[in-house]
Amino acid sequence: MSAELHIGQKIRQLRIRNNLTQEELANRCELSKGFISQLESDQTSPSITTLVDILEGLGTDISKFFSEEINEQIVFTKDDVFVKEDTQLNHAINWIIPNSQKNKMEPILLELYPGGQSSIEMPHEGEEFGYVVAGRIMLMIGDCSYKAKKGDSFYFKPAADHYIKNIGASTAKIIWVSSPPYF
Repeated sequence: MSAELHIGQKIRQLRIRNNLTQEELANRCELSKGFISQLESDQTSPSITTLVDILEGLGTDISKFFSEEINEQIVFTKDDVFVKEDTQLNHAINWIIPNSQKNKMEPILLELYPGGQSSIEMPHEGEEFGYVVAGRIMLMIGDCSYKAKKGDSFYFKPAADHYIKNIGASTAKIIWVSSPPYF
């Protein structure tokens, strides 16, 4: 990383490296999530006392903060994955990039068990892309349906309600990317 990195950007990288949300960091420091957000986007600057509190919440101190280089994580392993199972809809969402909802796009690995489907998502700004890693699916967008199988991909602007359902006998796996983050 560049030595010219702004304080807010460096705090953001430390927070992400520590697998904390803005809200979790704010709670640790008795600050508001809004303040952390403004700080990370360099819209405000902390007092020295507040900076010390934030750095303690991140497990470091001022001398280390200004002397250490923050390395942005590029490669993520299975240990970084957060999984949320939904037994009613019979699926699992694997957030394969930690805190990706803070980025410009949010990739997930969606596992649809036999008979399973994703949540019905409302129309929103942005774009969505998917790649079917395994199985057979039906992509539902408004009143239209589109079949896809292993090796197929899809791309659309989410201007209508949309969801994916498994139409095969085995687990379907889909890499699904939303930009901006939506999952």
